[in-house]
Amino acid sequence: MALTLPVHPDPGHDEILNSGLLQELSHAFGGPFHFVLPDRFDTNLAAFRDALDEYGVEGKVYFAKKANKAAAFVERCAARGAGVDVASHGELREALGHGVRGEDLVVTGPAKAERLLRVAALQGGLVAVDSLDELERVLLLEVPRPVRILLRRFPPSQPKSRFGLDDDQLDAALQRCAAAGERIRMEGFSFHLSGYEMQPRADLAGELVELCLKARDLGLQADRISIGGGLAVDYTSAEHWQSFLTEQRPDDYHAQKSFTASDFYPYHSPVAGADALRAVLAAHPHSTGDSLAVRLREAGVMLLLEPGRALLDGAGSSVFGVQGVKDRAGYGILTVDGTSLSLSEQWFNSEYLPDPILLTDRRTGDGPAYLACVGGTSCLDSDLLTWRKITFPARPRVGDLIVYPNTAGYQMDSNESPFHDLPLPAKVVLQRESGRLRWRLDHRTAL
Repeated sequence: MALTLPVHPDPGHDEILNSGLLQELSHAFGGPFHFVLPDRFDTNLAAFRDALDEYGVEGKVYFAKKANKAAAFVERCAARGAGVDVASHGELREALGHGVRGEDLVVTGPAKAERLLRVAALQGGLVAVDSLDELERVLLLEVPRPVRILLRRFPPSQPKSRFGLDDDQLDAALQRCAAAGERIRMEGFSFHLSGYEMQPRADLAGELVELCLKARDLGLQADRISIGGGLAVDYTSAEHWQSFLTEQRPDDYHAQKSFTASDFYPYHSPVAGADALRAVLAAHPHSTGDSLAVRLREAGVMLLLEPGRALLDGAGSSVFGVQGVKDRAGYGILTVDGTSLSLSEQWFNSEYLPDPILLTDRRTGDGPAYLACVGGTSCLDSDLLTWRKITFPARPRVGDLIVYPNTAGYQMDSNESPFHDLPLPAKVVLQRESGRLRWRLDHRTAL
């Protein structure tokens, strides 16, 4: 029996699949496209804010823009008063251009370019300073207002991290900030932590609260900390995920490609999204004393977070047209009208595992199922959207659609390229208005 990894049931997504609209859009664009759902983004944002309210913690949610380039999500941030996390001059410009106030931006990333620092400072953005060298460059900026900064802490639990200031560097940075006077406003600390475990985030956040108290003794503001992102998304059930990991073998993949469990994103997480934030707030840093939420409240420290994937859970999918079907011994190879550059997990020695969905105008279930991998239209042997042999309910035909569900978070555009001079897939914004499903092209500013 072929491996399967179905996503959680989603009636709203099924309604879109069954509406006939995707076939019309495929015909109109003549190629692959992504659809995005800003209403889902709003729901996820509200859930994070509810979690902060439940624990009585003052906080602010920043959308990690790198997770998706669609303007629709930044527009929702502007409309809902949320922040945006940017790491380049282009991302900063996009956010400002779609209505996000400068004071609602946090600027992350290592060794930021001078023009990014300068524009962020002029617009009142909050800059996460990653090194002593960067701090000196911030102090040299000629701007009419104090530059708002966070000092990024090196994570001791991840000694191979390239981000942040170690203990000695942090002490030197604090002294430099105290001596800088009105040139900067040191508002607190941040960290970048890999992985999806909650306790390490709570542990490091607890340390940052103590650092805020230490910084205040030097006369610095230090009233907020940022725990970054890394809040997991739960795509599938525990049963399906465990079964997949236990049963998968090279024979399940085209060319007997081999994967280990560590190669994959954790597509099942028992604590995900806003519940992951709740887990961080409820945790006791280093398993001692009060919970993180209590420590934040008592110290008067605001919590900032920068989710990307978790704000985009269920907020979009990717659609490809079948361009050809080739039979091999025991399975087939579909070729679709796009490339794996539009399904980014494939470019990290990994695989986007949620089962793709066949949309066809034929009745399925009456004939034999069809086992096939899914290849892109480029001339590269490695260009496969799905190496795994998927069980489709019927043999796909040219003109059928293959839909990859829940791709808005990091999948649909992180690695896209107009390779072979193929146009980038369009992004279509879908919203229900007055009981009717309507669409428009995304309003991304021209570069």
